[in-house]
Amino acid sequence: MAAVFPHLDPLAYRPHALHSAERAWPETNCYVDLWIEALHAMGAAPEAMLGFTLTQDFEGDQFTFFKVPLEDLESLYDVRVTELAIFDRVEDHVSEQIARGRLCLLEMDSYYMPDTKGVAYRTEHGKTTIAINRLSEKDKSIDYFHNGGFHRLEGEDFDGVFGKFHPEGAPPFLPYTEFAKLPARLPDAAHLRREADRLLKRHLKRMPEDNPVAAFARVFPMQVSALADRPFEYFHKYAFNTLRQLGANFELAATHFDWLAPGGDLKASSDAAMTIANTAKTAQFQLARALTRKKYDTLGQALAPAVDAWDHLRETISAHIN
Repeated sequence: MAAVFPHLDPLAYRPHALHSAERAWPETNCYVDLWIEALHAMGAAPEAMLGFTLTQDFEGDQFTFFKVPLEDLESLYDVRVTELAIFDRVEDHVSEQIARGRLCLLEMDSYYMPDTKGVAYRTEHGKTTIAINRLSEKDKSIDYFHNGGFHRLEGEDFDGVFGKFHPEGAPPFLPYTEFAKLPARLPDAAHLRREADRLLKRHLKRMPEDNPVAAFARVFPMQVSALADRPFEYFHKYAFNTLRQLGANFELAATHFDWLAPGGDLKASSDAAMTIANTAKTAQFQLARALTRKKYDTLGQALAPAVDAWDHLRETISAHIN
């Protein structure tokens, strides 16, 4: 049967080093994670695309759900991504594009995804994005990129993700879908470094004017105190959209700086980004304890190293680029 990357086997797959368990944030968010693994499967360096992390902001109730801009994927890797219209059976559309060597990205329900066991699988419905490498209606199975790996689901889970259990009369299953046209030949390493350097300069101009970590620190204790009357499970949703997005974003930024300047010219910026990443990790542990003890006043102070590190990052990266 057709597959975009025929050589891939979920049982033998080894994730990219960006998803190593040794990292502070082994997973980031579904969209960036799947592109890390898809580029890895292509034989490309996903580290090159991470300059956009400079643009993350605090949006008042959450940090930016950071996503690689599609124009960056095209300029770096010649990967062209656009929306795929869904006007018939989703499986037919996806199968057609896979047969043409194109990777389809779909928003699906994590309730039916076995790789989310212990988080959402068969316990909670949630929207997440996957990229399907292979689809077999005969076997009722798909192989797909999601979060930090490459997985297979089948049987009843196949029926579930494709909306087979929707009651009669329910709206049709029409997930938001993108498809990626992959290049016949990858650009060389010199092109990647030139483009990554150019994009970093562009993204620096889009960096927030005001320190987003400081803005978050000011409201963090109040936001957490409002969680006191919510079920503890809500803690995970809040932490994912605040501390995890902040920490994971800047760990990827640090990796990008190290990749772009292996000689250490961006070490000061990399160190500052890692301070933000590690501070966010520590603050997440402190958040859990604060909810247990119902003491929130000192939470803002927990972010102080990250506040200073963001200012230092902006100063050092600006000095290097300008």
